[in-house]
Amino acid sequence: MPVAGSRTVRLPRTKRLRLLLAAVAVVAVAVPAIAYGSGAVNSTDDRSAATDVSEAPSRESEESLSPSASPDGKDKEKPSAPPSASASRSASPSDAPSARTKSTAPGHLSAGGVPVSVNTRPYAFEDPCSQHYLIDSPPEQVPPPPTEQDAPGWVNALGGVASGGQFIELTVQGKSSDTVVLNALRVKVVKSDAPLPWTDYAMGVGCGGGVGTKSFAVNLDAARPSSVPKAGQRDFPYKVSESDPEVYYVSATATARDVSWYLELEWTSGDRHGTLRVDDNGKPFRTSGSEGRPSYDYPLGGTEWGVAAKG
Repeated sequence: MPVAGSRTVRLPRTKRLRLLLAAVAVVAVAVPAIAYGSGAVNSTDDRSAATDVSEAPSRESEESLSPSASPDGKDKEKPSAPPSASASRSASPSDAPSARTKSTAPGHLSAGGVPVSVNTRPYAFEDPCSQHYLIDSPPEQVPPPPTEQDAPGWVNALGGVASGGQFIELTVQGKSSDTVVLNALRVKVVKSDAPLPWTDYAMGVGCGGGVGTKSFAVNLDAARPSSVPKAGQRDFPYKVSESDPEVYYVSATATARDVSWYLELEWTSGDRHGTLRVDDNGKPFRTSGSEGRPSYDYPLGGTEWGVAAKG
């Protein structure tokens, strides 16, 4: 029997069916949305993980001096890593092939080095009387002539130039026990001008000397100067090593020209060969003619320069 005040409402069958279909439709729409939202999060996480893996530098890139920057800009917040020890070692001069000058085998030169050295004395005296210098100063401003040992400083201080001729001593020595063949000694002219209009000063009076062994003459007035053996000495080739050096003398003459020049020594050692420049400590030799120039000498026991006797 129905309770007083209560009433059961029954919807028509058609309306109930519509409500049921509407509920089903809501569920159908809600489920894919939830699934899609969950899938988007997972997809984002996967992409982030993939990006992290691709951007994580390998050990090799960490040791590089200039690693690639991360596209998300995070690297800007991190200080650059210092160059690694391996990078520093690779830039060390001691490891560069060109810097390795010592051979592992004692007494043998490394393949890249010049196997011969030349010690040059551009102001040597064949004898004091034969050596003259042109100086652009009057005799009262020129100190007494030097000894052979002091000649380089004396000449350079006065700006002197070898007058009439220049006597040069060359000591050639190998740098190892390997034999070095000296094939030729060539003359190279840098400049040839009219002789200097300066005063001639002789380094000695009343003396004489002989021709040294292995001497070569050079005529700097010639169109193409060359070295020619003197006093019956034989011409090149010669051989040297560390324990067997050679001393050569070059006697260059100039009467009509002021010539700047140097020498080239051609060498061979095994399957290697080359040319070594020989000059006055990085500068060309310089020799000038002095004919017709005022000439002075310094007599033995004298105290001043005097006019040289004609002869």
